Amino acid sequence: MQFGLSEEQEMIVSTVRSFVETEIYPLEDEVERLGHVPEEMGEAIKSKVLEMGFYASNFPEYVGGGGLNNLEFALLERELGRGSMALTHFFGRPQNILMACEGDQIERYLMPAVRGEKMDALAMTEPDAGSDVRGMNTTARRDGGDWVLNGTKHFISGGGHADFFIVFVATGVDDTPHGPKKRITCFLVDRGHPGFEVLPGYNSVSHSGYDNVILKFEECRLPDSQVLGKVDGGFEVMNTWLYATRITVATMCVGRARRAFDYALNYAVERKQFGKQIGKFQGVSFKLADMITEIDAADWLTLSAAWRLDQGLPANREIASAKLYASEMLARVTDEAIQVYGGMGLMDDLPLARFWRDARVERIWDGTSEIQRHIISRDLLRPLGG
Repeated sequence: MQFGLSEEQEMIVSTVRSFVETEIYPLEDEVERLGHVPEEMGEAIKSKVLEMGFYASNFPEYVGGGGLNNLEFALLERELGRGSMALTHFFGRPQNILMACEGDQIERYLMPAVRGEKMDALAMTEPDAGSDVRGMNTTARRDGGDWVLNGTKHFISGGGHADFFIVFVATGVDDTPHGPKKRITCFLVDRGHPGFEVLPGYNSVSHSGYDNVILKFEECRLPDSQVLGKVDGGFEVMNTWLYATRITVATMCVGRARRAFDYALNYAVERKQFGKQIGKFQGVSFKLADMITEIDAADWLTLSAAWRLDQGLPANREIASAKLYASEMLARVTDEAIQVYGGMGLMDDLPLARFWRDARVERIWDGTSEIQRHIISRDLLRPLGG
């Protein structure tokens, strides 16, 4: 891995950071106050990103995307992590799983998503199935050549703006030596399709304005043409295209931590107590030293995992380590940034309290910290017969 960035990579970082600072930061307080992103505000962000040529930058050039590799996309996501997720959602990074589209699906879903004409949302989590994906109870059964879906999904991020949903459901059960194992199939479902309802989700303390929705399927009939990938091949599609989503969480945590750190660092220089800058007190200066060390460690751990993917090297454990460490690091850094500020850090005049609240969900979604530790330990123990 080259530790220095190329000229093109430096351009990606500076362009995205500038966009976040000039286009996203000024809107954050309004979104926090409203609790949602007004439609015209989201569309304006999307239009600017399309003009910049950065929309769908995580997709190959041959389908109209930006063609960034995993490392370059991690750098982009790191800078987006500095801003409100509710707003950077409109920067436009469709789910890579849409690359599994075939036939008519390419013009109906893949290309409109890449061009910014349609937005997607991924739907796996259920009230009784979070980390245990195979525990999902939403099902699809064969009926007259079609599929009939029934069940409920929740915590579907970004679903309020989605034109269609990428939905994983159980389509059968296999008996195995370890007990029954559900077969999973992925479907593309349009908003407004008969038997399919999108309901408001829950109010979350993390990422205000970044909506989540509840999906209800009641005798929702879909033809075979809506299957993404192969029937009963949901895990194959998932593992092929959703493998690196944990890198996105990790690298955005790094970006948000750096923004929180910048606040703490500048305040340590500006604020005076007992006749001198508080940064000159060991109690504060050592906090800053620990914070930047943890941020840099998470940064390199994350970029290294992305680099391994680009080199075609095994990266499952490294990605899990990055997601685990970066998300837990963010919690510590935002907490310490508030401690440097004291009581003022908890006031709405600053975004630190928001960063602190936002940090909490990062240890839960896209695989909890416990799941990441399971992945890491399993990778270490299995070669030894453990």
